Amino acid sequence: MTTLQNVLDVIERLWPARGAEEWDAPGLLSGDPSAGVSRILLAVDAVAATVDEAIEGDHDLLLVHHPLLMRGVTTVAESTAKGAMLARLIRGECALVAAHTNADVVETGTSGRLAELLHLSEVAAIAERPTSNGHGGDGHAGDGHGVTGLGRTGVLPEATTLGELARTLAQLLPATAGGVRVGGEYDRRVARVALCGGAGDSLLAEPAVRDSDVYITSDLRHHPASEALETARIAGGPALIDVSHWASEWLWLDTAAAELRTALPGVEVVVSELRTDPWDFVVVQ
Repeated sequence: MTTLQNVLDVIERLWPARGAEEWDAPGLLSGDPSAGVSRILLAVDAVAATVDEAIEGDHDLLLVHHPLLMRGVTTVAESTAKGAMLARLIRGECALVAAHTNADVVETGTSGRLAELLHLSEVAAIAERPTSNGHGGDGHAGDGHGVTGLGRTGVLPEATTLGELARTLAQLLPATAGGVRVGGEYDRRVARVALCGGAGDSLLAEPAVRDSDVYITSDLRHHPASEALETARIAGGPALIDVSHWASEWLWLDTAAAELRTALPGVEVVVSELRTDPWDFVVVQ
Protein backbone atom coordinates (compact mmCIF):
# COMPACT_ATOMS: atom_id res chain seq x y z
CA MET A 1 0.00 0.00 0.00
CA THR A 2 1.21 3.49 -0.86
CA THR A 3 0.93 5.76 2.16
CA LEU A 4 0.70 9.52 2.36
CA GLN A 5 4.23 9.50 3.78
CA ASN A 6 5.43 7.67 0.66
CA VAL A 7 3.85 10.43 -1.44
CA LEU A 8 5.41 13.13 0.74
CA ASP A 9 8.82 11.51 0.24
CA VAL A 10 8.33 11.63 -3.54
CA ILE A 11 7.20 15.25 -3.35
CA GLU A 12 10.34 16.11 -1.39
CA ARG A 13 12.51 14.47 -4.07
CA LEU A 14 10.70 16.21 -6.92
CA TRP A 15 10.26 19.62 -5.27
CA PRO A 16 12.63 19.91 -2.27
CA ALA A 17 11.27 22.10 0.51
CA ARG A 18 14.63 23.90 0.79
CA GLY A 19 13.85 25.51 -2.57
CA ALA A 20 10.88 27.42 -1.15
CA GLU A 21 10.99 31.13 -0.50
CA GLU A 22 11.31 32.10 3.18
CA TRP A 23 7.76 33.45 3.35
CA ASP A 24 6.23 30.34 1.79
CA ALA A 25 4.49 27.43 3.55
CA PRO A 26 4.49 24.35 1.30
CA GLY A 27 4.07 20.79 2.54
CA LEU A 28 1.46 18.81 4.42
CA LEU A 29 -1.42 20.93 5.69
CA SER A 30 -3.79 18.20 6.83
CA GLY A 31 -3.85 14.42 6.75
CA ASP A 32 -2.43 11.32 8.43
CA PRO A 33 0.98 10.35 7.00
CA SER A 34 0.18 6.67 7.64
CA ALA A 35 -3.08 6.75 5.63
CA GLY A 36 -3.23 4.98 2.30
CA VAL A 37 -3.22 6.92 -0.98
CA SER A 38 -4.57 5.45 -4.21
CA ARG A 39 -5.91 8.59 -5.96
CA ILE A 40 -4.42 12.08 -6.13
CA LEU A 41 -6.11 15.19 -7.54
CA LEU A 42 -3.83 17.99 -8.76
CA ALA A 43 -5.05 21.61 -8.82
CA VAL A 44 -3.58 25.10 -8.69
CA ASP A 45 -5.85 26.23 -5.84
CA ALA A 46 -7.65 24.72 -2.89
CA VAL A 47 -11.06 26.33 -3.29
CA ALA A 48 -14.55 25.02 -2.60
CA ALA A 49 -14.90 23.65 -6.13
CA THR A 50 -11.63 21.67 -6.12
CA VAL A 51 -12.28 20.42 -2.57
CA ASP A 52 -15.69 19.16 -3.71
CA GLU A 53 -14.08 17.58 -6.78
CA ALA A 54 -11.54 15.79 -4.59
CA ILE A 55 -14.12 14.47 -2.13
CA GLU A 56 -16.73 13.51 -4.70
CA GLY A 57 -14.08 11.80 -6.84
CA ASP A 58 -12.95 9.69 -3.88
CA HIS A 59 -9.41 11.10 -3.94
CA ASP A 60 -7.15 10.49 -0.95
CA LEU A 61 -5.01 13.59 -1.55
CA LEU A 62 -5.60 17.04 -2.97
CA LEU A 63 -2.20 18.31 -4.09
CA VAL A 64 -2.28 22.02 -4.87
CA HIS A 65 0.23 24.64 -5.96
CA HIS A 66 -0.94 27.43 -3.65
CA PRO A 67 -0.90 26.75 0.12
CA LEU A 68 -4.31 27.27 1.70
CA LEU A 69 -2.79 28.66 4.91
CA MET A 70 0.30 30.85 4.82
CA ARG A 71 0.15 33.82 7.16
CA GLY A 72 -2.08 35.51 9.69
CA VAL A 73 -4.21 32.44 10.42
CA THR A 74 -5.95 32.68 13.80
CA THR A 75 -8.90 30.35 13.28
CA VAL A 76 -10.07 27.44 11.18
CA ALA A 77 -13.67 27.73 12.32
CA GLU A 78 -16.17 26.32 9.85
CA SER A 79 -17.79 29.73 9.71
CA THR A 80 -14.76 30.80 7.63
CA ALA A 81 -14.10 29.74 4.05
CA LYS A 82 -10.75 28.11 4.78
CA GLY A 83 -12.01 26.42 7.94
CA ALA A 84 -15.00 24.99 6.07
CA MET A 85 -12.75 23.59 3.33
CA LEU A 86 -10.37 22.00 5.83
CA ALA A 87 -13.22 20.44 7.76
CA ARG A 88 -14.72 19.01 4.57
CA LEU A 89 -11.37 17.51 3.57
CA ILE A 90 -10.78 16.01 7.01
CA ARG A 91 -14.27 14.49 7.17
CA GLY A 92 -13.80 13.14 3.65
CA GLU A 93 -10.44 11.60 4.65
CA CYS A 94 -8.67 13.56 1.92
CA ALA A 95 -5.26 15.00 2.77
CA LEU A 96 -4.11 18.43 1.60
CA VAL A 97 -0.54 19.15 0.46
CA ALA A 98 0.97 22.18 -1.32
CA ALA A 99 4.04 22.44 -3.56
CA HIS A 100 4.49 26.15 -4.20
CA THR A 101 7.71 28.11 -4.74
CA ASN A 102 9.65 24.89 -4.18
CA ALA A 103 7.92 23.66 -7.37
CA ASP A 104 8.56 26.97 -9.14
CA VAL A 105 12.33 26.81 -8.91
CA VAL A 106 13.03 23.28 -10.20
CA GLU A 107 13.97 22.69 -13.82
CA THR A 108 10.57 21.24 -14.70
CA GLY A 109 8.59 23.72 -12.58
CA THR A 110 6.01 26.33 -13.51
CA SER A 111 8.35 28.66 -15.41
CA GLY A 112 10.28 25.77 -16.91
CA ARG A 113 7.07 24.36 -18.34
CA LEU A 114 6.10 27.66 -19.98
CA ALA A 115 9.62 28.02 -21.42
CA GLU A 116 9.32 24.50 -22.83
CA LEU A 117 5.99 25.24 -24.49
CA LEU A 118 7.48 28.35 -26.10
CA HIS A 119 10.42 26.21 -27.35
CA LEU A 120 12.97 28.57 -25.82
CA SER A 121 16.68 27.86 -26.26
CA GLU A 122 19.63 29.11 -24.17
CA VAL A 123 17.38 28.76 -21.13
CA ALA A 124 18.59 30.18 -17.81
CA ALA A 125 17.00 31.21 -14.51
CA ILE A 126 16.18 34.85 -13.86
CA ALA A 127 17.18 34.50 -10.20
CA GLU A 128 19.09 31.41 -9.10
CA ARG A 129 18.30 29.85 -5.74
CA PRO A 130 21.18 28.16 -3.86
CA THR A 131 20.76 24.90 -1.96
CA SER A 132 22.66 23.40 0.95
CA ASN A 133 25.30 21.92 -1.38
CA GLY A 134 26.18 25.35 -2.75
CA HIS A 135 24.81 24.71 -6.22
CA GLY A 136 21.59 25.82 -7.85
CA GLY A 137 18.34 24.28 -6.64
CA ASP A 138 17.58 20.71 -7.67
CA GLY A 139 16.63 20.55 -11.32
CA HIS A 140 14.72 17.29 -11.30
CA ALA A 141 14.04 14.75 -8.58
CA GLY A 142 16.77 16.23 -6.39
CA ASP A 143 19.63 15.53 -8.81
CA GLY A 144 21.27 18.96 -8.44
CA HIS A 145 21.46 19.51 -12.21
CA GLY A 146 19.55 21.52 -14.80
CA VAL A 147 18.25 25.08 -14.92
CA THR A 148 16.95 26.10 -11.52
CA GLY A 149 15.76 29.24 -9.76
CA LEU A 150 12.89 31.69 -10.15
CA GLY A 151 11.73 32.51 -13.67
CA ARG A 152 13.40 31.73 -16.98
CA THR A 153 15.04 33.55 -19.86
CA GLY A 154 15.63 32.19 -23.32
CA VAL A 155 15.48 32.78 -27.04
CA LEU A 156 12.50 32.07 -29.30
CA PRO A 157 13.05 29.71 -32.25
CA GLU A 158 12.40 32.69 -34.53
CA ALA A 159 12.03 36.38 -33.82
CA THR A 160 8.42 37.52 -33.99
CA THR A 161 6.27 40.52 -33.16
CA LEU A 162 5.04 41.29 -29.68
CA GLY A 163 1.48 40.94 -30.93
CA GLU A 164 2.05 37.51 -32.45
CA LEU A 165 3.76 36.30 -29.29
CA ALA A 166 0.75 37.45 -27.28
CA ARG A 167 -1.52 35.51 -29.67
CA THR A 168 0.65 32.42 -29.25
CA LEU A 169 0.29 32.68 -25.49
CA ALA A 170 -3.47 33.06 -25.82
CA GLN A 171 -3.51 29.73 -27.69
CA LEU A 172 -1.20 27.95 -25.22
CA LEU A 173 -2.93 29.07 -22.04
CA PRO A 174 -6.37 27.93 -20.88
CA ALA A 175 -8.95 30.65 -21.54
CA THR A 176 -9.76 33.15 -18.81
CA ALA A 177 -11.91 36.27 -18.66
CA GLY A 178 -8.88 38.54 -18.40
CA GLY A 179 -7.16 37.18 -21.48
CA VAL A 180 -3.68 38.45 -22.31
CA ARG A 181 -2.70 42.08 -21.62
CA VAL A 182 0.26 43.69 -23.36
CA GLY A 183 2.37 46.78 -22.73
CA GLY A 184 4.27 47.69 -25.89
CA GLU A 185 3.81 48.19 -29.63
CA TYR A 186 2.12 45.32 -31.50
CA ASP A 187 4.80 45.23 -34.23
CA ARG A 188 7.78 45.41 -31.87
CA ARG A 189 10.27 42.64 -32.72
CA VAL A 190 11.01 40.22 -29.89
CA ALA A 191 13.44 37.31 -29.68
CA ARG A 192 14.81 37.14 -26.12
CA VAL A 193 12.11 36.31 -23.58
CA ALA A 194 12.01 36.51 -19.81
CA LEU A 195 9.12 34.84 -18.03
CA CYS A 196 7.87 33.95 -14.59
CA GLY A 197 4.83 31.76 -13.98
CA GLY A 198 2.59 33.33 -11.36
CA ALA A 199 3.15 36.76 -9.81
CA GLY A 200 6.40 38.21 -11.13
CA ASP A 201 6.58 41.96 -10.65
CA SER A 202 9.21 41.40 -7.94
CA LEU A 203 11.61 40.39 -10.73
CA LEU A 204 11.09 43.44 -12.96
CA ALA A 205 14.41 45.00 -11.94
CA GLU A 206 16.46 41.82 -12.39
CA PRO A 207 19.22 42.28 -15.01
CA ALA A 208 18.07 39.19 -16.92
CA VAL A 209 14.59 40.73 -17.27
CA ARG A 210 15.92 44.18 -18.19
CA ASP A 211 18.08 42.62 -20.92
CA SER A 212 15.15 40.78 -22.53
CA ASP A 213 12.86 42.00 -25.29
CA VAL A 214 9.70 40.98 -23.45
CA TYR A 215 8.74 39.86 -19.95
CA ILE A 216 5.82 37.45 -19.54
CA THR A 217 4.30 37.09 -16.08
CA SER A 218 1.12 37.60 -14.04
CA ASP A 219 -0.41 39.99 -11.52
CA LEU A 220 1.47 43.05 -12.79
CA ARG A 221 0.33 46.00 -10.71
CA HIS A 222 -0.18 49.49 -12.11
CA HIS A 223 2.82 51.30 -10.64
CA PRO A 224 5.52 48.64 -11.11
CA ALA A 225 4.35 47.99 -14.68
CA SER A 226 4.13 51.68 -15.54
CA GLU A 227 7.54 52.44 -14.07
CA ALA A 228 9.12 49.51 -15.92
CA LEU A 229 7.70 50.67 -19.26
CA GLU A 230 8.70 54.29 -18.66
CA THR A 231 12.22 53.20 -17.71
CA ALA A 232 12.41 51.09 -20.86
CA ARG A 233 11.65 54.13 -23.00
CA ILE A 234 14.69 55.93 -21.60
CA ALA A 235 17.20 53.22 -20.75
CA GLY A 236 15.94 50.20 -22.64
CA GLY A 237 14.01 47.28 -21.27
CA PRO A 238 11.32 44.75 -22.09
CA ALA A 239 7.77 45.02 -23.28
CA LEU A 240 5.33 43.44 -20.83
CA ILE A 241 2.80 40.64 -21.25
CA ASP A 242 0.46 40.01 -18.32
CA VAL A 243 -1.44 36.71 -18.25
CA SER A 244 -3.69 34.96 -15.76
CA HIS A 245 -1.87 33.78 -12.65
CA TRP A 246 -3.93 30.57 -12.56
CA ALA A 247 -3.50 29.88 -16.28
CA SER A 248 0.28 30.32 -16.26
CA GLU A 249 0.64 27.79 -13.44
CA TRP A 250 -2.07 25.35 -14.55
CA LEU A 251 0.18 24.37 -17.47
CA TRP A 252 2.60 22.84 -14.94
CA LEU A 253 0.05 20.38 -13.56
CA ASP A 254 0.43 17.94 -16.47
CA THR A 255 4.20 17.85 -15.93
CA ALA A 256 3.75 17.33 -12.19
CA ALA A 257 1.21 14.57 -12.81
CA ALA A 258 3.56 12.75 -15.19
CA GLU A 259 6.39 12.90 -12.65
CA LEU A 260 4.14 11.59 -9.88
CA ARG A 261 2.84 8.75 -12.07
CA THR A 262 6.41 7.67 -12.81
CA ALA A 263 7.40 7.74 -9.14
CA LEU A 264 4.13 6.22 -7.87
CA PRO A 265 3.05 3.64 -10.47
CA GLY A 266 0.29 2.21 -8.28
CA VAL A 267 -1.38 5.57 -7.69
CA GLU A 268 -3.91 7.24 -10.00
CA VAL A 269 -3.09 10.91 -10.59
CA VAL A 270 -5.76 13.24 -12.02
CA VAL A 271 -5.40 16.87 -13.13
CA SER A 272 -8.35 19.09 -12.30
CA GLU A 273 -9.83 20.84 -15.32
CA LEU A 274 -11.72 23.33 -13.14
CA ARG A 275 -10.89 26.99 -13.78
CA THR A 276 -10.04 28.62 -10.45
CA ASP A 277 -9.09 31.99 -11.91
CA PRO A 278 -11.15 34.42 -9.76
CA TRP A 279 -12.54 36.51 -12.63
CA ASP A 280 -15.75 35.48 -14.41
CA PHE A 281 -16.22 38.16 -17.07
CA VAL A 282 -14.96 41.53 -18.29
CA VAL A 283 -16.74 44.50 -19.81
CA VAL A 284 -14.65 45.89 -22.68
CA GLN A 285 -14.82 49.68 -22.93
